[in-house]
Amino acid sequence: MMFRMLSLAVLLLAAAPAVQAQDGQGGGGRKGQRLGQLENAKIAFITNRVSLTQDQAQKFWPLYNEFAAKRRELNRNGRLLRRDITEGMTDQQIRDTFTQSFASRQQELNLEKDYFDKFQKVISLRQVAQLFQAERDFTKEVIKRVAGVGGAAPATGTD
Repeated sequence: MMFRMLSLAVLLLAAAPAVQAQDGQGGGGRKGQRLGQLENAKIAFITNRVSLTQDQAQKFWPLYNEFAAKRRELNRNGRLLRRDITEGMTDQQIRDTFTQSFASRQQELNLEKDYFDKFQKVISLRQVAQLFQAERDFTKEVIKRVAGVGGAAPATGTD
């Protein structure tokens, strides 16, 4: 148990500079490596927070990775739509862009609902709830570290 917590803390500490380095100053390979470190920290954080058994983890992570990739794509599309609004657009074009953005956000909600059901087939309902909370907590922790607040590694919820 202590080894898992220590490993998690080390990964989170390694991830904080990785996120800070994503301001475009690092090389392409280095940025990919840093993103990999951040992803590894997230995996350790979620695994620990959700208390996945080895059997659950083998079934859960491929499903979660599929979900995360789909969600990332929807988020990217939504951001691109919102960024496309310019002064030269007509009111109808602005309306259409927002309509597309709302549709993208609805697709993301539908995706979460769909995977909420899929996750329950490999982990318990309580673990699914812990998963969504762990994702939010991990994001908050990374943002705090990037902002320079730092501090100790977040509680894992398994104490």
